[in-house]
Amino acid sequence: MLTKTVEDYNKKIKRAIFKRTLSKIGIYFALSLVALCILAPLYVVLITSFKTKAEAMDPSFTFWPKEFDLHGYIEVFTYTSGGDEIPSVIRGFINTMIICIPTSIVGTLVSALAAFAFSKIKFKSKNVLFTTLLVTMMIPGTISMIPSYIIFDSIGWTDSFLPLIIPGLFGSASCVFFMRQFFFSIPNELMECSQIDGLGNFGIFLRVILPLSVPALIAQFLLSFVGTYNAYLSPLIYLQSPDNYTLQIALNFFRGTYQTDWAVVMAGAAVSLLPTMILFLFGQKYFIDGIATTGIK
Repeated sequence: MLTKTVEDYNKKIKRAIFKRTLSKIGIYFALSLVALCILAPLYVVLITSFKTKAEAMDPSFTFWPKEFDLHGYIEVFTYTSGGDEIPSVIRGFINTMIICIPTSIVGTLVSALAAFAFSKIKFKSKNVLFTTLLVTMMIPGTISMIPSYIIFDSIGWTDSFLPLIIPGLFGSASCVFFMRQFFFSIPNELMECSQIDGLGNFGIFLRVILPLSVPALIAQFLLSFVGTYNAYLSPLIYLQSPDNYTLQIALNFFRGTYQTDWAVVMAGAAVSLLPTMILFLFGQKYFIDGIATTGIK
């Protein structure tokens, strides 16, 4: 009887281990498919950038270059538009950084300050204001595109970086929402102790809340930076001078009117990916921690 009980117990353990192993295999298989779908276009971009012009324009795709050619990268870093001595890609990258860095840093801090107010400070109509803020996330950007252009054009801001920088300095509703959820995980007792020590709300935000929110702040900074870095429509609308073009618009120079050298286009795309990939590699730990801990109390 005892032997039979032990055998049944062993069978249950083996059955549980088998189910767990089968579940892991299914999860890894699904994750592998998702990774393949994401990496396949990047592989096509990278491989095509090293092909010759004739091979890159050949309709029959090959998974490995017949002959490695760097003319795409040479063209990317030597092409200039108009009378500008700086290559268009370098000029576009500088312009993009002028827009991305202040909007990402200041916008994230302003959003964090608003999130602190919505999560830790009691004031009248707080919930109504926060609901109104969330409602703005539901409004498509295309609806406000024409009115925004009319406003910025009437004050003479078109063909400058101001329409792309100034609105971003006031933060974003999505960043306020996520930072608010993160601040809920910080105990209110810390604020009460700080108030006893004589700190005001702004001092508590700077000395207590911000140091504890580094992962979430870096995560939101990365999301804001990548979103601004990859923006195409807004710079296309507001910037008319080639000297003001951002990197994403400057890459459009490599598309010909009648014929396009896809090796050059893909080389430009590969070069434009490097800054965001490097930024993510250095900040991935904080990015994952910030996303994982948001909303946990």
